[in-house]
Amino acid sequence: MPLTRLLLVPALLAACLAPAEAQDRRAPENRAEIKLSYAPVVGHVTPAVVNIYASRTEQRRSALSDDPFFRQFFGGGRGVPRERVARSLGSGVIVGADGLVVTNNHVVEGMTEVRVALSDKREFEAKILLKDQRTDLVVLKIGDGSETFPTLTLADSDALQVGDLTLAVGNPFGVGQTVTSGIVSALARSQVGDGAYQSFIQTDAAINPGNSGGALVDMDGALIGINTAIFSQSGGSVGIGFAIPSNMVRVVLSSARSGAKAVARPWFGASLQAITPEIADSLGFKRPVGALVANVSGGSPAANAGVQSGDVITALDGRPIDDVEAFSYRFATRPLGGEAEVTLSRGSKERKVKIALAAAPETPARDPRLIRGYSPFAGATVANLSPALTEEMSLDDGMRGVVVTDAADGSAAQQLGFQKGDLVREVNDQKIASSAELARIAVTNPRYWKVTIERGGRTFTSVFGG
Repeated sequence: MPLTRLLLVPALLAACLAPAEAQDRRAPENRAEIKLSYAPVVGHVTPAVVNIYASRTEQRRSALSDDPFFRQFFGGGRGVPRERVARSLGSGVIVGADGLVVTNNHVVEGMTEVRVALSDKREFEAKILLKDQRTDLVVLKIGDGSETFPTLTLADSDALQVGDLTLAVGNPFGVGQTVTSGIVSALARSQVGDGAYQSFIQTDAAINPGNSGGALVDMDGALIGINTAIFSQSGGSVGIGFAIPSNMVRVVLSSARSGAKAVARPWFGASLQAITPEIADSLGFKRPVGALVANVSGGSPAANAGVQSGDVITALDGRPIDDVEAFSYRFATRPLGGEAEVTLSRGSKERKVKIALAAAPETPARDPRLIRGYSPFAGATVANLSPALTEEMSLDDGMRGVVVTDAADGSAAQQLGFQKGDLVREVNDQKIASSAELARIAVTNPRYWKVTIERGGRTFTSVFGG
């Protein structure tokens, strides 16, 4: 599906602001109601929606600057541009009166300077408080704490229904703040982008490049989602847009407020598998719904609660679970501490278990190592795989060993095909138990390198010349 991230390089009156629970969902009953306006909601929302300007300075080498003839006669490339400024433009939402702003991570990814422009024309330099690549969200801070900013409150996105009215606010194509209207077209959309949690709100409110990080709001003027991607073959809106639900935004925002540098989420501790029609038939299910437990990590909250391989998760805290993505999203939005109730189907019986909502442990310590020298791993960063890092990298529960967390652009590791998430199992027939051990072996300079890695459940062995 051709998905486009929305990043651009360069009653309906005052009564609508009543609590959501008090509203009636109904169609207009007469001509007068059809003439009602969104203006009161828009007036409440727009002061809290901002424009994001991000940039970085890049060094650029000219091919001529390395030419001896050119350097001799033109003084080493004087006059050839050595730098260029890369820019990105997006939108954001003020969610804290103290200046907390939420936007998409891809709007500011790799940028060194971020500025936030308010609807009243004021501009602020922004500080990045927390990035969360798993949800494509980032929290920024503006101001010095001496002033109060307009904000949007976060709605309960789990209370949304298909057909609810929505407004999208952002800065499409850099033309300036723009409001469009639509409805909730679908809920819990998956296979949208590359985020770890696939449960997006779909809307037909027109959103375009530049709307990234902007607000999707309900008729109370509350934030129900952060616009993040569109389905488009032309790059413009065709009425299929996607937003990150506000309940996921709330989790990231809570971590940022606590001062954490990473988002803390509850750890379930089991790998899940989709229920296909064939699996459903073998289990005696009428429909292919739920999430099949493939394996359970020892010592995990799932194991401690008695979850077993072959169990089918059918509900979480009383809410039906249709698929793996639904469970992953709903479990990840539970606050740490306390317990969650998981309903399981085991054989012909149903049982309910309590799962402790605890963060995944950081044991063993990651001990990240940047591999240097002349080995095939040169330029790769490797770390010991703990349950916490497994969660962070969206790997299968129970995996242990040494994992590649990064392969620098242009490095030997990247050119030889190593990827983030690769598990290094053996080097020259020696099992690799730690990142320190791999770093030590990488400088031994043998005649050849025999490397065994695991990727996506498959094992590969390659031989490289010494």
